[in-house]
Amino acid sequence: MFDLPEIPYLLTLLIAIPLIGAITTLFMGGEKQKHARMTSIAFSAVTLVLAVYLMLSNDYGAYAESHTWIDTAGLKMSYMLAVDGLSILMVFLTALLLLVVSVFTFEQHDKPNYFFALLLAMEVGLMGVYLAADYFLFYIMWEVVLIPMYFMISWFGGPRRHYAAIKFFIYTHVASLVMLIGIFAIVFQAAAGGVADFSFAAVLAGSAAFSGVFQSLAFGLLFFGFAVKMPIVPFHTWLPDAHTEAPTAGSVLLAAVMLKMGSYGIIRVCLEVLPDGAVSWQAIMVVVALVAIVYGAYACIAQNDLKKMVAFSSVSHMGMVLLGIACLSEIGVMFAIFQMFAHGLITAVLFMTCGLAHDLYDTREIPLLGGLAAKTPIYATFMMFGFLASLGLPGLVGFWGEFGVIFGFYEYALSINMIWLIVFCLLSLLLTAGYYLWAIQRSMFGRLTTKLSDKVMSRIRDINKAEGIAMGIMCLMIAVFGLWPDLALSIISPYSSALIGVI
Repeated sequence: MFDLPEIPYLLTLLIAIPLIGAITTLFMGGEKQKHARMTSIAFSAVTLVLAVYLMLSNDYGAYAESHTWIDTAGLKMSYMLAVDGLSILMVFLTALLLLVVSVFTFEQHDKPNYFFALLLAMEVGLMGVYLAADYFLFYIMWEVVLIPMYFMISWFGGPRRHYAAIKFFIYTHVASLVMLIGIFAIVFQAAAGGVADFSFAAVLAGSAAFSGVFQSLAFGLLFFGFAVKMPIVPFHTWLPDAHTEAPTAGSVLLAAVMLKMGSYGIIRVCLEVLPDGAVSWQAIMVVVALVAIVYGAYACIAQNDLKKMVAFSSVSHMGMVLLGIACLSEIGVMFAIFQMFAHGLITAVLFMTCGLAHDLYDTREIPLLGGLAAKTPIYATFMMFGFLASLGLPGLVGFWGEFGVIFGFYEYALSINMIWLIVFCLLSLLLTAGYYLWAIQRSMFGRLTTKLSDKVMSRIRDINKAEGIAMGIMCLMIAVFGLWPDLALSIISPYSSALIGVI
């Protein structure tokens, strides 16, 4: 976008700065704990500045890095980093959210040095996943993300936090092991008896010789590993439990950027390296996506817990992302990537409001929250804004993601003479509007509830300054990219066009 001077080792700095911040914050025990939150804000702010600088740069390829780790006995693994139109928005979103959640949780008093160290450690893993250009590094960073999130849920979560943390770890770790088998398969098959080079470029170059049968089998292994992370029905059951028990900061990062690791992996690995496998699995991906979209939206209607409702909505919206990918068209993939970014912005606001419900009212049960908009008008405004953005209100970022994916799927359904499939998308839109409007009406408006105790009613407050700043920033991003979607689409379009050209 701009001819900015290059910063040496910028991609490494995006990983190293939060790592240094995590180590620094971890050792702030005793009296120094009170400085942990400001340390987290400082390190995440510097990381965000670098991420914005990178996004505004004219040539992403100039920042690629490569340093050999192992190059012996027919094996080559490297510390390789790169960024392109697929990963740059995820890098920016990760950096933005770490700063926002650090501000949002400024009043964290329970072991703040551990809490903020875990947040920064998650940023290290997430940045590593989105910047890695070597499969060995990619897998290491993938696993790194799991560890701080496990402890975040287990140490700072709700009453069933240990069960939720173990379930989260088992589901995602087992899936990642299946993914690892798929990675080994494509790396050694690409080597064809020569040096097994784990770099993305080497595997992509060797993939031209992959047979159709091999591509289908390898695609299945990798797709399973990535789909569980998204998550896709029927491997989604870990997500509502993890979200319900996780602290607000953990829920925000889990929904906004960690789930996107799955869809990112499908595009980066499955589509780039195994295009014939993608074609053979296209019908299955479409069916799985439609089931996830409708089931997730339908499940939301049955929820009384605000946080669990938003968790199931993520299943539906990530199904929309998979549907765009499954179209295997330029517009489908482009808007699937845009929907990943849009969903990340919106769910950050949604989970912040859900977490605040418990802080303000001691409950997240929708039937207990009626009429409280009059007592907390600013909080109710942010909740209304987040819900309207998530249901796809025109002018906000969620509209463009869903509209583009549905348009891409319409073209696909028309091409196979099954235009009636679009009914499933329309059904999900109706259900989404229904459960969000129903939830906001029951939780904030109408008659003032009489079900909360007098003690709770006497100390109800509206949001504080830190919470307002954090949610205000995210709402601003939702509005800016909603009114000017080409800010993101212009970055995504060259990548999606090149990818579909290969497929």
